[in-house]
Amino acid sequence: MRVPEQIEPTVSASVQEHYLQALPSPFLPFLDEERLQSWAREMEIGHAFARKLDLYQAITAFKRAEILLPETDLQRRLEVHYEILLCYYVALKWDDVIDTFENSPLKTADMTFPALHDMLLVLYDTYIHVDDEKNAHRMLQLIYAYFPDEAQKLYLSKALLQADMPIVQTAAKETPELGAFLERYDAQKKSIGTAQALNAALPGAGYFYIGQKQSGITALLLNSLFIGASVYFFEAGNIPAGIIFTSFEAGWYFGGIYGAGLEAKYYNERLYESLAAPMMHQERLFPILRLNYAF
Repeated sequence: MRVPEQIEPTVSASVQEHYLQALPSPFLPFLDEERLQSWAREMEIGHAFARKLDLYQAITAFKRAEILLPETDLQRRLEVHYEILLCYYVALKWDDVIDTFENSPLKTADMTFPALHDMLLVLYDTYIHVDDEKNAHRMLQLIYAYFPDEAQKLYLSKALLQADMPIVQTAAKETPELGAFLERYDAQKKSIGTAQALNAALPGAGYFYIGQKQSGITALLLNSLFIGASVYFFEAGNIPAGIIFTSFEAGWYFGGIYGAGLEAKYYNERLYESLAAPMMHQERLFPILRLNYAF
């Protein structure tokens, strides 16, 4: 009957096209002699599609460029693999991001690779989305080694996404925006225990408490109906029918208590999402908003 207090919100970034278009490319422009090559033309086509977020067409062009690239041009090969990886990431194709990384020379990239910071962020965020905590932690350790300030932001980002309140509350002591977010959430959230207690005292009252008037009325009427029917049959001497309706009422009664607590938890999750998402956008706490480059 107990409903856990820990909420499980789904907070996601909403990235507008103009945001990615405003970010520069991490790579050097093509040289004049490179522009004459077929692989460079394919990459330029891929970039044009990617900037319009026509990611399927962009990936196709980048893959053609990969085929046409000379095996000896290791730097440009790294670049085209990264462009493919980034397209899959923006398209939320998590498994394809991982597959691209695992089957490409990107695994050998070091600090000389201009997009290393962004690549590590992309991989960290991807592993988080596929619930691969081991590899997410590995990426976070690399980010901490190369970009320690970024790692702190990602640590806080993860805590917010998972509603890890002890970590968020600790960070809020030094961040006014987080403090204001927590104050609004605490002021508006509903108590699961109160919702269940109210519904135990008066069936339906717990639903009224969280603003679900229709559910509250339905719970009140159904419980009243089964209680009335049980009393009627017992008074009429129809013990078997009275027992049956009493068992029905017990199911509705205790189910209503649990349901009220569950709805309070859902209410808190939706409230958290509505408050956390804009704050995280404003503070650039989503990994995708921490990227320095795009196409």
